[in-house]
Amino acid sequence: MSRRVYLYFAVTFLLGIVLGGTGVYCYAWYTGHWHHGFNKDRAVARLKSSLQLDDGEVQQIRQIFDDASLKMRDLQQQTAPQYQALREDTRNRIRGVLDAEQAKKFDEIMKQIDARRRRLGTTVPSPR
Repeated sequence: MSRRVYLYFAVTFLLGIVLGGTGVYCYAWYTGHWHHGFNKDRAVARLKSSLQLDDGEVQQIRQIFDDASLKMRDLQQQTAPQYQALREDTRNRIRGVLDAEQAKKFDEIMKQIDARRRRLGTTVPSPR
């Protein structure tokens, strides 16, 4: 075979790897498989190694993260009803624009979104 055939084969193979990897990345990103929330242990370990923290400082930082986590959870619980009311108002306004068949499909889409939100444990959308 000629060198050109080998070259085409190699280019095709490399393009397949690149496109396949891109597809897997996009799938994982948009389905939420690569969205990792805050991990206290990972953050403490990184700070400990970067700042050469002693055990006392590590313990204090862990306590700070625990306190902040409780405060954030309380704040989220306080604002969750407002987000839910805004979400429902937005959905009702959208339904007002749609005909009956579109509204039925829209409700199915919203059920899927709500199920995903419950599965991922997110009640308040993250800012983008």
